[in-house]
Amino acid sequence: MQIVILNNPADVAAYGAEIFKQQIRRKPKSVLGLATGSTPVALYNHLIDANQSGELSFKAAATFNLDEYLGLAGAHPQSYRYFMDTALFNHIDIDKSQTAVPQGNAQNPLQACRDYEAQIKAKGGIDLQLLGIGRNGHIGFNEPSSGLQSRTRVKALTPATIADNARFFADGEYQPRLSITMGIGTILEAKKILLLATGASKAEAIQATVEGPLSAACPASALQMHQDAVIVVDEAAAATLANKEFYKHVEAENQKLLAQFSLE
Repeated sequence: MQIVILNNPADVAAYGAEIFKQQIRRKPKSVLGLATGSTPVALYNHLIDANQSGELSFKAAATFNLDEYLGLAGAHPQSYRYFMDTALFNHIDIDKSQTAVPQGNAQNPLQACRDYEAQIKAKGGIDLQLLGIGRNGHIGFNEPSSGLQSRTRVKALTPATIADNARFFADGEYQPRLSITMGIGTILEAKKILLLATGASKAEAIQATVEGPLSAACPASALQMHQDAVIVVDEAAAATLANKEFYKHVEAENQKLLAQFSLE
């Protein structure tokens, strides 16, 4: 697990965007795992700028989103399909038929989950998976108690997650209590994982993810088992890390080593 601590949210977004750019340049037909939320939006804005300036193309890429609210059609303004269209897909040269989001209004949600797993497998798996993290350590909608080998499935949302997301729904508007989410086992099969976190509200979850025990109580701690997981946080989100200065030292040494090899 690589821990990168940067000054502020803007730096976190720029760093994460550069990882995505490198992935697309290296493999134009990349399969990208994407996430919703306020933190990814800043990263997506960098990718939009790169695409519209001609620096980067998504024409050959395919995407899979982590999750979707159960019961919402893709045209619903609070659905994650709608979010992704308006935050990213509508502004880049990607083929919309190659952008997959779990089907929130599926007549048979359980079959839709199995189909989603099959679609990911048919594409050869996810090359780079973007993650955010909830205050309770959830990744996707894998809430605490989620199995560390779980697959795409229907998952109930905790009261804490429902409360956190209530700000996106108008007073009296229906707010789903269930979701379809990639499982932790599904996420861990991605070849590379990038988790972004900013702000003091995420500090406790980041500390549990990086330095806590491997536990279903903090689903993101499963990333400790991944061979290529990069955790990028700002100073506020890193505030409670016991080994914060060590992580900074290690990252500085890594950058020196990379620079050395790039010159040879």
